[in-house]
Amino acid sequence: MLIVEDDEDILNLIAYNLQGAGMEPLKVRDGMEALKVARENLPDLIILDLMLPGMDGTEVCKILKREEGTRDIPVVMVTAKGEEMDRIVGLEIGAEDYIVKPFSPRELLLRVKTILKRVRGSEREKRVLTCGPIRLDSEAHEVFVEGKRITLTPTEFRVLKLLLERSGRVLSRDTILDHVWGEGCYVTPRTVDTHIARLKKKLGWAGHLIKTERGFGYGIKEV
Repeated sequence: MLIVEDDEDILNLIAYNLQGAGMEPLKVRDGMEALKVARENLPDLIILDLMLPGMDGTEVCKILKREEGTRDIPVVMVTAKGEEMDRIVGLEIGAEDYIVKPFSPRELLLRVKTILKRVRGSEREKRVLTCGPIRLDSEAHEVFVEGKRITLTPTEFRVLKLLLERSGRVLSRDTILDHVWGEGCYVTPRTVDTHIARLKKKLGWAGHLIKTERGFGYGIKEV
């Protein structure tokens, strides 16, 4: 659990209540340090103040939600800004919840527990992805076709995982590049074609489930 708050009294109050609930909080007081700690520790949840020195919480949240390693970490924004538009902006950039100061520590703790319960339940559901004879276990990092394990490279695994997560939808090459290789990575859309071709070959006859939308991208057919 990561708490990002520049007010030391509030920081310690939140940490105290989380510790009392059996959680282990990490305490950070500025935006740049928050990014560093989040990337290194991958906390279960981030409680994020918006008014921070160095880099404000909105920008911190945007960056975390763009990066593959941190995009799924739920963020609860805690701020003195209570206008409707501030709340809308916070939720639009990916925050899970938005709490206005002054707040009740009990309310914050209740919301944190609710989010963690929902996220962990969702993670359990998403751990194993299937499509016809294809079974992908994201936790064990294994892929099976008709019960037989096949070996994929890390990139091929991420491509297949993305297609299974978006089963029934066609994803553009650019979308696949952004999610698998990350924004700002200098590879061409042709790289996607190469990896899809290798992936289909390794899947054997089940490779036909990956469909090509000529000139656009790829999708996996729902079975």
